[in-house]
Amino acid sequence: MKGPDIAKRLDLSKKEDLSIAVINLINAEEHLAFTAMKTGKEEYLKVLETVRELRKKLMSKLVRNKEGEMWCISKHLLAATMRLLESGEKCMMEGSQESGEFFKDAFDIYSLFWLLQKMGESNDAKKTGK
Repeated sequence: MKGPDIAKRLDLSKKEDLSIAVINLINAEEHLAFTAMKTGKEEYLKVLETVRELRKKLMSKLVRNKEGEMWCISKHLLAATMRLLESGEKCMMEGSQESGEFFKDAFDIYSLFWLLQKMGESNDAKKTGK
């Protein structure tokens, strides 16, 4: 498979692309918090606030399930996905077979995020009668 065929198979939906952006913003928030603590520089906390506001704005375009604690659960599932991907990448660089397990777990957790959003959409449909 070459060129356009690969691009078609690997093309992420807009929502998936957006979710990856949100995942990276969550990661940036974590790094900014740790950097602020390690350096003692409060400027990093101001940057963190800006990143957090952008992440919240973008996340609101993804999170459809508003029941209970779904906002926080969704954020934590995306954060866990990122951490498992990073763990898998580190294991892969070390030549560890464990990397595949981390990647599978990341995919499973990412899939749970989408399942919860789908559940929210079906709940919305029930409420509106559509």
